[in-house]
Amino acid sequence: MKSTRVAVPDLVSNSYFPAIAAIALDLFAKEGLDAQHRLIFPNYKAYEALRDGGVDFVAGPAHVVLRAFPEWNGVKLLAALAQGTYWLLVMRSDLDARPGDVNAVRGRTIAAAPLVETPLRYLLSESGIDLERDNVRIISTPGTHEPGVSSGVAAAKALKAGQIDGFWANAMGAQNAIGSGVGKVVLDIRRGIGPKAAFHYTMPVLVTSDRTIERDPEMVAAGLRAVIAAQRALKEDVSLATAVGRKLFPPAEAELIADVVARDLPYYTPTITDEALAGLIRFSQATNLLKGSPPREQMVATQFSHLWNS
Repeated sequence: MKSTRVAVPDLVSNSYFPAIAAIALDLFAKEGLDAQHRLIFPNYKAYEALRDGGVDFVAGPAHVVLRAFPEWNGVKLLAALAQGTYWLLVMRSDLDARPGDVNAVRGRTIAAAPLVETPLRYLLSESGIDLERDNVRIISTPGTHEPGVSSGVAAAKALKAGQIDGFWANAMGAQNAIGSGVGKVVLDIRRGIGPKAAFHYTMPVLVTSDRTIERDPEMVAAGLRAVIAAQRALKEDVSLATAVGRKLFPPAEAELIADVVARDLPYYTPTITDEALAGLIRFSQATNLLKGSPPREQMVATQFSHLWNS
């Protein structure tokens, strides 16, 4: 079997779950690949590892690609792991914050991981929130720089400890906070709770480098098939998520992950649409991550896109 390395910036999470599920369910192995995941945090360091040849794939946020590959040079999107902006804003349950009320952040301290906070900042700006005027503090999630820590889980712990008023993180963190009674969801862009335009700011994606494609296109195709197979397997039987969680997660999160993934299943489509790319480009330009407007062929490995529907 060929050895294959897949970087993820967050492991105990639903964000990049199809990629780690493809490993845990032996779908990479069925494609002849001995795949191992590597937890590399923060997210931009995962892309730097791809750029430098330390890994073969990254499962991460689409907009963060640009931190390691300026102007989208030398890198390709292989598939969407799921569609749309996938982080939620969770606030303390004792606050007077209603679903969809962006103004709930005024005067509050919100935690978010590096570059995960970029969509939140832009969303708030687009919604008329001035961070300085409205006394909104966006800070790094406490505890995330300890080895092996996953950001959503750490955010829920920080909220419970009273270190923050809210957090912008994945649905696993949201589920932890809601389940313990300390948090409530204020923004959930995927499900229409918040500005509709924010849906296409970014998305979770499977990514590789041009150099990896040139070196071993068969391995890239096999890895992509494995991840798409994981998306489909989870749609057919979401209880497989529990089996994956029990292999990789702490016990509490292992028992929660199937419910969290079940909510994401409608978005488990590998297709990268022109609409999604246009939204990603607009967002990246507006946040100074991107200057130009790269064509689809520069951003997406179109030679493999037939596998999305195979």
